[in-house]
Amino acid sequence: MPALTLADLRRYAVERSLFKPTTLRRAIDTLGFVQADPIRAPARAQDLTLRHRVKDYRAGDLERRYPTLGIEEDAFINYGFLPSAVHALMHPRVPRTVWDAATRKRAEAVLDFIRERGTVHPRDVDAHFAHGSVVNYWGGSSSATTHLLDGMHYRGLVRVVRRDNGIRIYAVHAHAPRADDAAARRAQVDALIDVVVGKYAPLPAASLNPLVRRLRYGAPQWAGELPAALERAKQRLGHHRIDGVDWYWPADEDPLAAKRRAHEQVRLLAPFDPIAWDRVRFEAFWGWAYRFEAYTPPAKRKLGYYALPLLWRDEIIGWGNVSVKDGALASAFGYVAGRVPRDPAFRRERDAELHRLREFLAL
Repeated sequence: MPALTLADLRRYAVERSLFKPTTLRRAIDTLGFVQADPIRAPARAQDLTLRHRVKDYRAGDLERRYPTLGIEEDAFINYGFLPSAVHALMHPRVPRTVWDAATRKRAEAVLDFIRERGTVHPRDVDAHFAHGSVVNYWGGSSSATTHLLDGMHYRGLVRVVRRDNGIRIYAVHAHAPRADDAAARRAQVDALIDVVVGKYAPLPAASLNPLVRRLRYGAPQWAGELPAALERAKQRLGHHRIDGVDWYWPADEDPLAAKRRAHEQVRLLAPFDPIAWDRVRFEAFWGWAYRFEAYTPPAKRKLGYYALPLLWRDEIIGWGNVSVKDGALASAFGYVAGRVPRDPAFRRERDAELHRLREFLAL
């Protein structure tokens, strides 16, 4: 390969992720996975991610159109939305936690109830069975019905068919038999790794390794296959060493083919946007540490509650905090250099990005 630099990889990372806006289904197919987050500041992370990649996208389109897209809401390396073909690679899922006999019996009763009804709202299940409450992961009390349905969803017994006012509506879900032969297992695990690399490439080795390990969340039954699969991936992926760091990307892509002229746009990215998600890569490319501080005590925040990485051309030069107040968009920006770029094109493009945000939010 000709001399490849970190600047080439940075340009390639931005160019391949910010593909030409397309349909919602095609964008999800291309990304392979869209991470979800419930915080709206000014919109959910999944909407903030998709607005750059889907033509005429508006906040909430994913939830509104979900039933017709042929996608699934489920766990992957995080929780989010996946094409059905990717979802099928992880199921039937075999969780590490085994239910006791009483929980299995309750789940079977709920499954029978859902089969009779077709689709159910958790409150319908709760009203029918009156399961009570359990202590949730945060130390408080939550509906035992919700807890059970979450477990059933994770195990693939039910699927999310839509949301009503943000609440998951469930139906029974059947899966093809799990692959038992070694060759089929290897193929499934390799395909899952390819989805991860396809979304987040180019990846330094320090990021590729933990990302592959995170597949234990979506496919715990393949945990024992992951170390060997990681070594196979390193052999088949495109790769190059720069300054002592090994970088990896899909074998059929050429990092030097990225356009030499960067996007002449300002973009406010979601905290979980594939361009910004990998914090190791972020610091290697842009030389500063971005932190997601929504769960950081206010007094300790440096960037803000939901700071959005600020991309100008192929450089992330700062962050923006954006909110809706009294029906209007309010924004505040911070810059790594400590000041606004002097290039007049930046101010023009920053204003254009805020205008796009207003349209996206239907303000």
